[in-house]
Amino acid sequence: MTDGAPLPRPLIEFDTPRLRLRQWCESDLAPFAALAADPQVMAFLLPLPARADSDAFAERIQARIAANGWGLWAVERKGSGEFLGFTGLNVPQVALPFSPCVEIGWRFARHAWGHGFASEAARGALQVGFEQLGLAEIVAFTAAGNLRSAAVMARIGMREDAAGAFDHPSVPEGHALRRHRLFRIARAAWPQAGRRSSE
Repeated sequence: MTDGAPLPRPLIEFDTPRLRLRQWCESDLAPFAALAADPQVMAFLLPLPARADSDAFAERIQARIAANGWGLWAVERKGSGEFLGFTGLNVPQVALPFSPCVEIGWRFARHAWGHGFASEAARGALQVGFEQLGLAEIVAFTAAGNLRSAAVMARIGMREDAAGAFDHPSVPEGHALRRHRLFRIARAAWPQAGRRSSE
């Protein structure tokens, strides 16, 4: 018997060839704070200026995974267990021009750049979204100048919706990061896109 509160959904965690995508734990908070304090990592993101801010962000992500079974998973390198960042699926908490939607997103420590980790983790998250969650479409968006993230979106098989460019409501008017590019991938396109992008 329950008191009427919704039961937590089964937790989804998974491996890729080099990575483990899992629920967050206490030991992730310090390396995540270091990541959030790196101006190059945060160049196209709104800042998390203090340790309390990055801890609160991580705890919100952890709570959503606990409630839904999926979300923005912590990414660790298999073998070493090193925390590299996060990758996963998220329902935006603000209304966007294309809401309702599920987005894919990622953020990695700078020392993890250039190794294909973002693409590898993101392909795994897309597979979960389409094959386990049964999503019809997954979107991604990034500040217009963030060419690195846009390249990952293209590499994993997403296609830019040029007509869907928008001003992000969470970014103040006049801010250089307000204008965003929108990418999409439909479930029907996933098997072919997944094979092409892994070649």
